[in-house]
Amino acid sequence: MTPNQYINSIVQKHRLPDSLDEYTSLNVVAPLKRIISSWAGTCLCEVKLSGSRAKGTAIDLSTDLDLFISLSSTTNNSLREIYESLYSRIQDEGIEARKQNVSIGIDYLGKKVDLVPAKRQGQYGNDHSLYKRKEDTWTKTNIDTHISQVRQSGRLTEIIALKVWRENHSVDFPSIYLETFVIDSLRGRSLNSPADNFIYLLKDIRDNIQYRRVIDPANSNNVLSDELTLMEKRKLQSMADSSISEQYWRDIVW
Repeated sequence: MTPNQYINSIVQKHRLPDSLDEYTSLNVVAPLKRIISSWAGTCLCEVKLSGSRAKGTAIDLSTDLDLFISLSSTTNNSLREIYESLYSRIQDEGIEARKQNVSIGIDYLGKKVDLVPAKRQGQYGNDHSLYKRKEDTWTKTNIDTHISQVRQSGRLTEIIALKVWRENHSVDFPSIYLETFVIDSLRGRSLNSPADNFIYLLKDIRDNIQYRRVIDPANSNNVLSDELTLMEKRKLQSMADSSISEQYWRDIVW
């Protein structure tokens, strides 16, 4: 097996389908949408699939699906109140919930789901405001921009492979940050050399992750590279360096 064949096999092994299966749609998403609709009332604009599933980069080693909850721009509650209120409602429903940074993580009928509440910034358009719990602040996002950037990048294979590597080695690398880093790093490189590109990414992480400023494509004021501490970036560097030194692909990503 060639290195390119190996990387492609790893991607095929772990990649999840873009669309949800019938069981998940009917027994997980539908009841969660009913709970969210009851919670949000007339403030709800829509609940839609976002994150890795929508981008085509979902893997079986991390969250199964993300539900983006769009609330009207006329919603009176603050972003923090919205986040805390949804968290409380989910718990009141008897569902185990975890407070994350911009999402609420739940385990529901064997599926890991991230709920992302957001408020539209205007009556029209897809710009939304998100609560950032770790900093007790907010940020602008546009998930449609994120989805199109990844889907049109030609880098799905490398993004998925790096996500698998991240999970294999238990390092922190937030998905939007990872995806944008991959797209920026590989700009101009071959679209048909996933193994060479993967090693190039590891070297770029080793040499530059600590210093490179990575910007959210949907919000130039949101510095994605600030989401990791210096210690977390050094752990990424160390793991990338260790992987590069491995003799066999099976010890790098599996």
